[in-house]
Amino acid sequence: MTSTTRLTVAQALVRFLSAQYTERDGTRHRLIGATWGIFGHGNVAGIGQALVEYGDVMPYHQGRNEQAMVHAAVGYARQSGRLSTHAVTTSIGPGATNLVTGAALATINHLPVLLLPGDVFAARPADPVLQQLEVPYAGDVSVNDCLRPVSRYFDRITRPEALIPSALQAMRVLTDPVETGAVTLALPQDVQAEAYDWPEEFFAERTWVVRRPGADPTELAEAVRAIRGARRPLLVAGGGVHHSRAEAALAEFAAVTRIPVASTQAGKGSLRFDHPQDVGGVGHTGTATADELARTADLVIGVGTRYTDFTTASGTLFAHPDVRFLNLNIAPYDGHKLAGMPLIADARSGLMELTTALDMHAYRVGASYVAEYTEDKERWEQRVDACYEADEPDVRPTQPQVLGVLDALVDESDVIINAAGSLPGDLHKLWRARSRDQYHLEYGYSCMGYEIPAAIGVKLAAPERRVWALVGDGTYLMMPTEIVTAVQEGVAIKVLLVQNHGYASIGGLSEETGAERFGTAYRHRAADGTFTGAPLPVDLAANAASLGMRVLRAKTVSDLREALAEARDADTPTCVYVETQTADTVSGPPPAQAWWDVPVAETATRPSAVKARELYERHVSTRRRHL
Repeated sequence: MTSTTRLTVAQALVRFLSAQYTERDGTRHRLIGATWGIFGHGNVAGIGQALVEYGDVMPYHQGRNEQAMVHAAVGYARQSGRLSTHAVTTSIGPGATNLVTGAALATINHLPVLLLPGDVFAARPADPVLQQLEVPYAGDVSVNDCLRPVSRYFDRITRPEALIPSALQAMRVLTDPVETGAVTLALPQDVQAEAYDWPEEFFAERTWVVRRPGADPTELAEAVRAIRGARRPLLVAGGGVHHSRAEAALAEFAAVTRIPVASTQAGKGSLRFDHPQDVGGVGHTGTATADELARTADLVIGVGTRYTDFTTASGTLFAHPDVRFLNLNIAPYDGHKLAGMPLIADARSGLMELTTALDMHAYRVGASYVAEYTEDKERWEQRVDACYEADEPDVRPTQPQVLGVLDALVDESDVIINAAGSLPGDLHKLWRARSRDQYHLEYGYSCMGYEIPAAIGVKLAAPERRVWALVGDGTYLMMPTEIVTAVQEGVAIKVLLVQNHGYASIGGLSEETGAERFGTAYRHRAADGTFTGAPLPVDLAANAASLGMRVLRAKTVSDLREALAEARDADTPTCVYVETQTADTVSGPPPAQAWWDVPVAETATRPSAVKARELYERHVSTRRRHL
């Protein structure tokens, strides 16, 4: 007879999760490292009680915002190489729907997170219950159905025994390098507390092997032929290089072939900035070196990239008349993009196989090509130095100068986190990544508010690292709440808070597209009704301090150097606050080196919009469809 244990559904789930592991390359990791939770009537007596019951095997973190808890779990998962993640539990109603943004971010970035929202009664003893959405045409719909399109796996557990197959499927998806993303198990509040006789086998330790599939021999042979026939190949490293831990394999491939390597936002840091073949970011926010190589490349080798519009400059970047694409990707969907030649394999396995095959043929790109991109890279580094340089240390810094001061201070052990605003563009162009995981940009969803909770997740995954959340005032105002969590748990993150009085990035884009910076400044209304008056008298530094964080204010470049150095050595959560000046032509960031498609009004009376439309049509005319 099968041995059983009588537990509630919530207790069984927590016990099950504590026994799940991943394994890759012979190293074992706990899959669900902890659970984040905010409790309400929809989960307090179920999952909440279960976390008390099994607190010895399932660590718990208290969050302040449900979306932020998902961001923290995602930061943890990315820092852990997708081999470990956190679960997030919420009540029903707004607690559950607050998960949607975080779930979309996780799924778009292929990062695993387990979501456990409470749900309305399965048995329906009273309809409606508090916070229930009534849908007249469907009795089985709740607000949790909002999570379906942003989850890689979704199930609603309406019977205790249904948890067994559903939980196993959830683990399968979380650990699948192709399918992974947000996984949602919606838990009706009555079912959470219902008891059931569970087979002991359900609670046995399980190890989920994260696969490293190699390339198909035919595809590999075709890929080698394509590379050997190319005169100006360019490799584009995406986030898949990091997920696979393929950085060393990429460095070896580049050293053997001397093919230059550009990087997407997710792929930056795949090579150290000083590697001879690293040419920096590619696309709309890329370097002049990488983008010029992209325009003239006859073969683009995409490794672990989704080819977003920022990477392809909305289809205008790869301009060689005979350009072809070779896509090394573990996901067939991405491997076939841009009508490319697919090489479906794990990034590390595929790069190692390519390196071996090309070395056997003694393949190297031409010396003149190497000299060309090497000289271009040196010129770009001089432009970076000019942006970083602060001739007058006793004045307010520009944003690039802020980055320059930080760049001069950190080493390969520091982690830099950012997601939205004008900082991603400056960082992609200018930042000198020193290690494979120093550059942590969430640019798949580019979600304002990600940085601070993600920094907590990264610090929990790597407590020995110095973790910096770089935020502008717009992002800070979206979600500063997890500062309280960092203070409560003693998680010594560093927040670099840049005050520029509005949405700087969108303000610039608004001006370029004829919208005249409408609604992008944080200023008082002027007499004409526009937001062009004096800056708002908000004190974000005081706000951070009121949430319990130690705050260092920096007014000048000199102040900033001292404050950042002090923050870097701090063992408590610390914020450096700095107000920046408008960048000038000497110290400002280089302009975009490639286009990005944001449609401009086709008809307008205002001269700014008319002019913007004329420029837009010139850019659109250069777009290609790669077939």
